[in-house]
Amino acid sequence: MRATIWRVGLATLLTGGVVGAATWLVLFSPVLGVRDVQISGAVGVPADEVRRAAGVAPGTPLARVDLEKVRVRVAALTRVESARVDRAWPGTLQVSVVERTPLALARVDGRTVTMDRYGVVLGDAGPAVRLPLLRVQRPAADDPATRSALAVLAALPDGLRGRMDEVVAPSPASVTLRLTDGRTATWGDEERSAEKARILESLLRRPARSYDVSSPDVVTVK
Repeated sequence: MRATIWRVGLATLLTGGVVGAATWLVLFSPVLGVRDVQISGAVGVPADEVRRAAGVAPGTPLARVDLEKVRVRVAALTRVESARVDRAWPGTLQVSVVERTPLALARVDGRTVTMDRYGVVLGDAGPAVRLPLLRVQRPAADDPATRSALAVLAALPDGLRGRMDEVVAPSPASVTLRLTDGRTATWGDEERSAEKARILESLLRRPARSYDVSSPDVVTVK
């Protein structure tokens, strides 16, 4: 009986020791620490800038890295639209980013800048940049007219968007597109933009100076 108790006690101690060692190895030892931070999806944003934003020191136990906090720090970079962070054992942290895409030009504080579809200013536009010019009273991410105009541009197929010279929006419900050949398309608000885009592509085959697709059910060509 005593021998049985001794064996059970020894097995318990050994098991506890193994579990304790494994816990220390995973959560506290640099053996399974971060040795590499791999960056994917970064083209315009330097990979080193993403690594600095991630803020994970080499040797940090991989299991203890707060993936959500790292994701939030990386996503806070101006030119990053979204980020994803994963562990890759034994010692790699994988950070995947989706960069913001310039959609329009805007004039802000005397500068010509590029904006993405959310109205985030990405930086000064170089002379070779060819994007539609956003004309609103206050180009900003929190401006309703800006958001509406950019939502319309984002809904256009690439080929049609490439033919746009300006997008004018004195209000969120009165968006007008001006093509590079001088023709105009009265759009109205951003509702049913995909449908309006299909209609406009068809209408542009007809010779006219202006097209009104603000009500897709009743369009006007002049």
